Amino acid sequence: MSRLIFLGCLAYLTIGLGQLVLGAVMEPMVHAYGIQYGDGGQLVMHQFLGGLVGTLCSPWLINRIGRKSLLLAAFGIMAVIEFLYMALPPWGVMLSIAPVTGFGFGIVEALVGSLIIGGAGEKANVAMTRVETFFGIGALIIPFAGAALIELGQWRMAFGVVGLLSVASLFCWWRFWPAGIGQGAAGAHGAGDAPSSSGSRLGRNAAVVMGACILFFVVYVGLEMSFVHYLPSVLVNSDEGLTEATATLALSVFWGAMTIGRMFAGAIADRFGGGPYLLGTCFAAAICFALMSLTGGVTAMFVLTFFAGLALSGIFAVALVFTNRAVPGMTERTTSLLIASGLLGGAILPKLAGWSLDRFEVGMTRWLFTAVAVLMVVIIGVALAYSKRSSERPAIVAK
Repeated sequence: MSRLIFLGCLAYLTIGLGQLVLGAVMEPMVHAYGIQYGDGGQLVMHQFLGGLVGTLCSPWLINRIGRKSLLLAAFGIMAVIEFLYMALPPWGVMLSIAPVTGFGFGIVEALVGSLIIGGAGEKANVAMTRVETFFGIGALIIPFAGAALIELGQWRMAFGVVGLLSVASLFCWWRFWPAGIGQGAAGAHGAGDAPSSSGSRLGRNAAVVMGACILFFVVYVGLEMSFVHYLPSVLVNSDEGLTEATATLALSVFWGAMTIGRMFAGAIADRFGGGPYLLGTCFAAAICFALMSLTGGVTAMFVLTFFAGLALSGIFAVALVFTNRAVPGMTERTTSLLIASGLLGGAILPKLAGWSLDRFEVGMTRWLFTAVAVLMVVIIGVALAYSKRSSERPAIVAK
């Protein structure tokens, strides 16, 4: 299990760097290509749509070529495309290859996530938040690296860093693949989708929980990706406009808070329950975004960005585990579906945020973030209410 956790941390470190590198270099990339923020959002959308396809195809591809072959191929795809990004091809080519690297990201995130949840059992919250911590570390590193490379006029090399780490991940998973999880199809080895009689008895309540959680992942990941991709641009275009390099460092404040929070999120969720944890942290995040919209000053933005990062830190991992426990017996399919939903949100909402920055004043974009955060609270409240009904129904039947 320790080897699986180590390899999972390495994989999530890689996709943390890869998914956030576009946001770290968005400002100089927009100027270098002579495009608008909405066009940058289009690139992000293409990459996330590719991730959506990769995530949805992951269970089918596992049954076709096996876990190990699929995962290694995904790392290889990521490495090749990141090196192509570094070459700064024409913008049309960038848009064309973005879905391919997203395809690789989606496969890695879904496959590794399902292996961790399936293998960790009752410790799934702690295991997933530990792995997610390294996603945060990757996202924490890339703004520093991006800011330094921007200052040196070599911002394109940020893509090369992700490419090299993808190669390293490919080698480590090939060399140290954990024997206990198997290399083949899901039905042949552990961490697959064992049938569950309880899953069939949950009926309508389980369907509502699943639907609410799917929508929650669309909204949550969309908010997170919109915020991190456009936070530097929001700061650059504020009344106290910062330099591109300084604004990029604000991402490190956010991801530093995310990393700190993920160290404790799993234990807190186990203590108070996944549902109450999600409701409380979503409410705290909504308060932070509302205060950002009301204040707007650079100093306040930095402080509130830190607290928003703490609030959001454990949501992704805990929500994955919460849904798998509320609708048991379909770990790989549920995990793939939820991550795919998140990728859909990560494709759509950054495009909307970029359009907002192009068409309106920067304050409108901050209020957009606030509205989405409030929507998260409503959705997770519905999911929690119906999950309680699902858990109460078997008890009533037993009586």
